[in-house]
Amino acid sequence: MLSLTIASPGTAVTFLRGTASSTSTSSSFHGVRIQHKVSARVPAAAISSYGKPLGVKMSKREAELKEIRAKTTEELNEEVIDLKGELFMLRLQKSARNEFKSSEFRRMKKQVARILTVRREREIEEGIGKRLSRKLDRQWKKSIVVRPPPSLKKLQEEEAAEEAAEAAKSA
Repeated sequence: MLSLTIASPGTAVTFLRGTASSTSTSSSFHGVRIQHKVSARVPAAAISSYGKPLGVKMSKREAELKEIRAKTTEELNEEVIDLKGELFMLRLQKSARNEFKSSEFRRMKKQVARILTVRREREIEEGIGKRLSRKLDRQWKKSIVVRPPPSLKKLQEEEAAEEAAEAAKSA
């Protein structure tokens, strides 16, 4: 009897070929035997190049979520306003064909989504339904006072400092 075994992570496949006589009309191929190996699953990122498991680390997203959950609802609302202002500034830079990091769009949008998700989780814990949540959200959006995003404030402060320095030199 001839046997060929092919092993892949988690599964072994064995092909069997028996010793049938030459006078037999039946096939000498006796089938395929598949054996599944059950092992503890370890995330692919937690396996070293040598195949040994490493210590499992917390992902950046989970760390960010812990930071977000530690903030109050008012702080979350302020951060959403700031991030949406930054997104607006990025759109302006893009339309003016200035240099900007296109990856910032995705990063900021995801951050806004995480914050809004945590906010909605808190509403669910308080027993606020979907309909009331939308109503409160509309009211909150109407109450937002437009203000420049932090990056623009920083640019304005730098320009004011430069102007003050030029005024001091000329005086």
